[in-house]
Amino acid sequence: MKHSPETQNALGVVFNIQRFSLHDGPGIRTVVFLKGCPMSCKWCCNPESIQLSPQIVFNAEKCLRDGRCLEVCTTGARNREGYRPEKCTFCGMCVEACPTGALELLGKKMSISEIIQEVEKDHLFYETSGGGVTLSGGELLAQYTFSVALLEELKRCSIHTAIETSGYGPWSHLKQIVDACDLVLYDLKHMNSESHMRYTGVPNELILENALKITDRIAGTKKDMIIRVPLIGGVNTDRENIDAIACFALKAGVMEVHLLPYHRLGESKYRKLGMDYPHEAFILDDGLVNTIKDILETHGLIIRIGG
Repeated sequence: MKHSPETQNALGVVFNIQRFSLHDGPGIRTVVFLKGCPMSCKWCCNPESIQLSPQIVFNAEKCLRDGRCLEVCTTGARNREGYRPEKCTFCGMCVEACPTGALELLGKKMSISEIIQEVEKDHLFYETSGGGVTLSGGELLAQYTFSVALLEELKRCSIHTAIETSGYGPWSHLKQIVDACDLVLYDLKHMNSESHMRYTGVPNELILENALKITDRIAGTKKDMIIRVPLIGGVNTDRENIDAIACFALKAGVMEVHLLPYHRLGESKYRKLGMDYPHEAFILDDGLVNTIKDILETHGLIIRIGG
């Protein structure tokens, strides 16, 4: 398929492309993770996604002090005096030159055509499994222009598209993304705005408002929306919040809710970024997860544990 020059040249900041995913929409999927997020969820499993720009992390214990990274740096960002991030273009040459992996690039600029080339590798699996591509983050609203262009290009390639979003952003931006995708995976973290602010850094009024606007916009179309709830022990697992989520889902006309139990898979990422990981209190047992599932089902909702 021939892409327009404008589309080919459009650049986004991607921190991962995960193939053969079974938990982010129907069928076998490729998930494209974009950097940038306006929220600061205390349980975030992808802390490298929060900053919009690429990052280079340094592990001093692995460094040989052999100077190879200095030799390949063309901007002077790496020199004998240290690292000057304001000069760094995040080309990744120093990372490639490092023989021990002391340097690691988190996120890189990719064109839409580069992403299409990568995700097209599994087109046959999408067709046979009813899968496709899911755009996630971070928060894709942080790169909404690029997100819309990528979704439209995927549609031209006859690939089913899903988005995962917190809904925290201008409706004028979000509606363009919704119009360009087939399925919306909408995160609801807490129904109490004060608690939402405490644990994510932002209130929830805009998120709830945008959720209702989405269901109104896709009504009568083939598009669908699923609510996803990260279950965080001691944060949003109380009966009052679970009942409130159920009532809101029914109000929005959303019948399917996915429960995502908290996990510690992102712990090593925090260490790599030099960040604390004080999240042991968020862990919850399987019994509570099943109890929450039962409560939501009594409201008539279709519940799935996992994405």
